[in-house]
Amino acid sequence: MTRLLTVAEAAAFLTALCFPAFAQTQTAPFSHVVIIVQENRTPDNLFHGLESYLPGADIANSGLDSNGNTITLTSVPLDNDYDLSHEHEAFLQMWDGGKMDGANLVYCHPSDNCPQYPQYRYVNPSDVTPYFEIAENYGFANRMFSTQQGPSFPAHQFELAGTSAPTDDPNSPYFLDFAAENPEYNPSHYGNGCIARRRQRVVLIDPSGSESTAIYPCFKHSTLTDLLDGAGLSWRYYAPKPKYHYAPDAKYSDRWLWDAPLAINHMCVSSGYRGTCTGIDFTEHKVCFHPAQILTDIGDGELRRVSWVVPFPNESDHPLANNGSGPSWVASVVNAIGESPYWDNTAIFITWDDWGGWYDHVAPPIDPTYGYYEYGFRVPLLVVSPYTPQGAVSNTMLDFGSILRFVETTFSLGTIPTGSSQVTYADARANLPSDFFDYSMSPRSFVAISR
Repeated sequence: MTRLLTVAEAAAFLTALCFPAFAQTQTAPFSHVVIIVQENRTPDNLFHGLESYLPGADIANSGLDSNGNTITLTSVPLDNDYDLSHEHEAFLQMWDGGKMDGANLVYCHPSDNCPQYPQYRYVNPSDVTPYFEIAENYGFANRMFSTQQGPSFPAHQFELAGTSAPTDDPNSPYFLDFAAENPEYNPSHYGNGCIARRRQRVVLIDPSGSESTAIYPCFKHSTLTDLLDGAGLSWRYYAPKPKYHYAPDAKYSDRWLWDAPLAINHMCVSSGYRGTCTGIDFTEHKVCFHPAQILTDIGDGELRRVSWVVPFPNESDHPLANNGSGPSWVASVVNAIGESPYWDNTAIFITWDDWGGWYDHVAPPIDPTYGYYEYGFRVPLLVVSPYTPQGAVSNTMLDFGSILRFVETTFSLGTIPTGSSQVTYADARANLPSDFFDYSMSPRSFVAISR
């Protein structure tokens, strides 16, 4: 017999429809978080056609150029043979005050390999099947933005610390600045972070938008690892080992740009130019210079409470550097966790560090306070956990600070201290990625990802 709903029951039913359980704040049942960081892609570039499999995914098939022409996106292999500028200037060109019509002005190199409209391309879906499977079986973000408007070096700083500021000292002349670019590619200055050559410099951007100042790339501010250490929680940062020689292809083979702890003074504790980092984060192997070690740690039951996973160039998805194996690499990490005892208590975030110069149709929500450098273009974000409903799509505005805040909230850490009330780092003002988690559901069985 059909029973009419009471007013209270009807209200509860409508509330459930409008505000699903996984969008509400609840206690997270996670004791491990893994953050996988790939390179240089946008949703329009990497997930072309996803909307056919995942309704609600916001992917464009064309875009405007600076002449008002509509350019249809065409395919390119994942391991394509050219690269696009993703410096702050390239951001400004493509953004064009929010019109998103300047991607064709973004510099492409080497010029002999650049096709017509090289920026308006999408990766062949067959090259990234594991990424599509993760999106379809777990979670995909429509509104994930890089926090910064520049390339890899500042991006990885934001992913570790919620900022690329060189200092949190309010008495410093650089207090309101951000590191805006990658350190110089110069044979006499080569290197990164606190063990770089003494003449190495990284350009800063100030509140006026000027990039007229450059400093040594060794910074003094807190990071998420300080909060973890203070709470007695283990962590590990897996990244390629830096090299200290210069070679013509060094910018693609020596990924020291991605080793964020190298550029944090109290983490590295440098022994000097071309030396080593002597801080306990390095001597105790919290910073691990071999990404695949995470697979061993999972198998040995030694997964840390929080892990950053940064790949070698071959597996990075970086244009002109990768060999197409990135999706398989990511799937191997996801599968290792999913097929281990860690599955029931681990949340996995997979994101890309910047847009790489590729076209994307969504204008970033520029923060008026930090509009001279925040926020950047969309980057993909995939979320995997036993509490992530199949095919979850989030339209909440997220950025790298959202991932840091998730860790902070999960482990009750508070936010990264800034040294002054004048400035907050991205974690403190970021939205939580709550749309991806329904803690009222029974934990899902792991769905393996093809490689």
